[in-house]
Amino acid sequence: MDMLVETADRLYGLPLPEFTPARDEIVKAHRKDDRAFADSVKALRKPSTAAWVVNILVRREPGQVDQVLAVGAALREAQATLAADELRALTRQRRQLTAAVTTRARAVALEHGQRVTSAVADQVEATLTAAMIDEGAAAAVRTGLLVSALTATGVDRLDLSAAVALPDLVDFTPSELAEPVPQRPDLRVVPDPDAESKRRDAARAALAEAEDEVAGAEQAVGQADDEVTRLEARSLQLQSEIAELRRQLAEREEEQEHIDSELTEAGETLREARTDLAAAHSARDRAQRSFDRL
Repeated sequence: MDMLVETADRLYGLPLPEFTPARDEIVKAHRKDDRAFADSVKALRKPSTAAWVVNILVRREPGQVDQVLAVGAALREAQATLAADELRALTRQRRQLTAAVTTRARAVALEHGQRVTSAVADQVEATLTAAMIDEGAAAAVRTGLLVSALTATGVDRLDLSAAVALPDLVDFTPSELAEPVPQRPDLRVVPDPDAESKRRDAARAALAEAEDEVAGAEQAVGQADDEVTRLEARSLQLQSEIAELRRQLAEREEEQEHIDSELTEAGETLREARTDLAAAHSARDRAQRSFDRL
């Protein structure tokens, strides 16, 4: 196996939080001796949570994925031959199957330490549906190298160049997936024998998600309560400081009024003194002239 392919296979099978540190460690180790390989590894994008869930499902539950892909392939072939009522029944079966496999995917992700929200679960189911509708999407899912979730309408062919880490590897099979793809089934609407187990898995995943939401809400309430207490204390402190500043302001205003009054009196005294000075200068000048005439 090509070294880049082998490296990608290993990276996309890791727990999601370990992807970036492991990738960067490989890049660092090969940066000096093989720059081209290091750059190629660095270009491998971290998968979205939904893409990671599908990648892990491909590796850990190959039978579930095989069933989805086989039913999808058979349905695509049957489009032109089955009657409308049969197609409607098989479409319901397809939806039941993708929903059930999505539930199992959430349980597998939880076993690997990754809780899956309802929004992410919707993206996982949309990816599985795309793999049923579109042959290219099916090949992309089977690589286990998805970096983003897929959606398909069945009308236009998907552009998968940005959805798969190594788009050229359309026939790649992850190393952990050892079981062959089963023969396409004889399509019939049958009850799911694992329905009860899948319902329990769904309930377990929903409970875990609800517990996470409760814990998050309790934490948010605690933080908000602490913030309210802090702000109330700060408000009381500011009110006290404002009261003190108002007292000081009143003192300063009273002092200013007193100074203004004294300033008015001092101005009048200054004007009188200047008048007296001018009169004294005039008297002195007259006395000087009289002295000069003697």
